[in-house]
Amino acid sequence: MAIGTRRIHDFCWVNLLTPRPTEARAFFGEVLGWSYAEIPGIGHLVQVEGRAIGGIFDLEAPNTPKGTPPTLGVMLKVASADATVARVAKLGGRALPAFDIGDGGRMAVCFDPNGAEFDVWEPRKNHGTDVDSRLHGAPSWFETLTSDVDRAAKFYTELFGWSATPIPGPALAYTVFELDGAPIAGMLALGPKMVDLRPHWRTYFTVSDADAAVGRALELGATIAMSLKDAPGGARFGELTSPQGVSFGISQLAR
Repeated sequence: MAIGTRRIHDFCWVNLLTPRPTEARAFFGEVLGWSYAEIPGIGHLVQVEGRAIGGIFDLEAPNTPKGTPPTLGVMLKVASADATVARVAKLGGRALPAFDIGDGGRMAVCFDPNGAEFDVWEPRKNHGTDVDSRLHGAPSWFETLTSDVDRAAKFYTELFGWSATPIPGPALAYTVFELDGAPIAGMLALGPKMVDLRPHWRTYFTVSDADAAVGRALELGATIAMSLKDAPGGARFGELTSPQGVSFGISQLAR
């Protein structure tokens, strides 16, 4: 589990674009225990036990491209945003030009060859989250659902230096990405029942009690995107969609 400042090529931040951000903050505060700090004129920092994990922003803000759906985006730390942009293009993906976020760092919006979006962050004053991923509400696992697993595996291993290990399953094959020998993310092929989904990255957040989290989310108007499932070792995981349309995973660690 990640504790402390994230390494280069690790996930370091999440960003939520949501309609009705005031309602969204209340919902996630109830389900994941998040607290917030205002970013004047922009949005809010999302915090877990006082440690920032990301930002939450109004989908209807003037600078958001029209037609953008409610989104939970991922960000990875890189040594150079500009060099990563060039590398993404060389490997068959697509990236928008990098830009500065004040004196905090430099970022770029990228897309893998299958179309899944991810952002990269070159830190300056802001190094991203240092939260303990075992805490309730903290991001703890990242997973790309994709249309071509071989193409995606080649792209991410060459871009970030990850290794990719296929793990056969009874229903769907799963791939685990590792950074310096430690599991960092997963990959799953979009199946025939996922026809409405585009390639994307999914974020799981640790919860102390998965059943209680689902129950409270449903009381608040959420829907179930993936029913709770048991994982080897006693962990439980599932996916919910907030009343504002943001899908997110939850994961109860093995006890």
